[in-house]
Amino acid sequence: MKNPLHNEIDLSAYWMPFTGNRAFKNEPRLMKSAQGLYYTTIDDRQIMDGMSGLWCCNAGHCHPHIVEAIRQAAGELDYSPAFQMGHPGIFRLAERLAAMMPKGMEAVFFTNSGSESVDTALKIALGYHHARGEGQRTRLVGRQRGYHGSGFGGTSVGGIGNNRTAAGPLLPGVLHLPETYNAEHQAFSKGQPSWGAHLANDLERIIASNHASTIAAVIVEPFAGSGGVLVPPVGYLERLREITEAHGVLLIFDEVITAFGRLGWGSAAERLGVVPDIICTAKGLTSGTVPMGAVVVQEKIREAFMKGPPTAIEFFHGYTYSGHPLAAAAAHAALDVYENEGLFQHVLGLESAWEEGLHALADKPHVIDVRNFGLAGAVELRPQNDAPTERAMAVFRETFDRGLLVRTTGDIVALAPPLVITETEIGQMLGILGDVLDDID
Repeated sequence: MKNPLHNEIDLSAYWMPFTGNRAFKNEPRLMKSAQGLYYTTIDDRQIMDGMSGLWCCNAGHCHPHIVEAIRQAAGELDYSPAFQMGHPGIFRLAERLAAMMPKGMEAVFFTNSGSESVDTALKIALGYHHARGEGQRTRLVGRQRGYHGSGFGGTSVGGIGNNRTAAGPLLPGVLHLPETYNAEHQAFSKGQPSWGAHLANDLERIIASNHASTIAAVIVEPFAGSGGVLVPPVGYLERLREITEAHGVLLIFDEVITAFGRLGWGSAAERLGVVPDIICTAKGLTSGTVPMGAVVVQEKIREAFMKGPPTAIEFFHGYTYSGHPLAAAAAHAALDVYENEGLFQHVLGLESAWEEGLHALADKPHVIDVRNFGLAGAVELRPQNDAPTERAMAVFRETFDRGLLVRTTGDIVALAPPLVITETEIGQMLGILGDVLDDID
């Protein structure tokens, strides 16, 4: 599709993120509006959103309650500094978030994105050990194929090679657990695979090799979204929790994707019954409407910083837009929608239909795996011999042309629709994808 507004819009100045800029600008995909489950392109085609925008528009697009909350907030308090002052909405939001998270997670630090949440969580972990007289605990442990945003901290603990190759040495002393995915033992698992809990034991090797006294924290996604919807084996996260507790290492869950209903709960920690020390959130917090993130921590961690005179700054960290009034209004409204419309329960009610529909694609050409967890899923394709990633990109382009937005990573096609989707719409969405899979080479 050539740019229908090529004489009106100059595409050259914008350097797009995570995009093949040259290919895109030759054949752009431009949206002009959105409502509910659908985008509308500038040439008036409706596109079913199979990815909640970018894992974030959980309440669907332009929900009237959220839109009105943002509109009112913009006319009342456009900005309030977050340093040495605040506004009522952000304190109420912190209280509300703490109530949604597992017991004991009572302190909330606000950011503007998932990347900022991760970097904040890493600094909190290092600062916590320093405050307790264990400042030698500086090592951070991530995981292969993990994605933790685009900041230097998140890129360092992340485990996707293409994100790291041109970024220099990154943070020193970062170590990585092996990925949890093994096609031989896990392919076509429904929900959590039964094989793989033992992979967490590699953390014991890392600790033995480097000594527990040097390790500050382990950070993992409950399921690795950007890495290709890699679902945690049964017992894997529980084992990480056991090991970290035994050695005084903090456990951080990156729930930027999983929090706020993707798994039918407020957090994956609740869904899985594994309580970390720190949870990173963003995306669904405002249903993608206004940039915002939040880091929720165990109260014991915040208390460790509360030293010195009461007027002293305890944590030298923050952002100009931490707790922004518009973001706070959007978050309150999004949480209202999740609660009043029962969207988390709605997800739980759709899980079986979602799982059944996805796995019905298992016999399509080139499919080598299907994975699902909550209202997220992935179809992995056999790569072309001479062009890895091209088969999935062909699916991306063709599904868009047929009215469906998906996401790709490598030769994996990922799906994570807005939580408002119905069982009928699941059938329509997976029907489009299935037809495309039948047709591509």
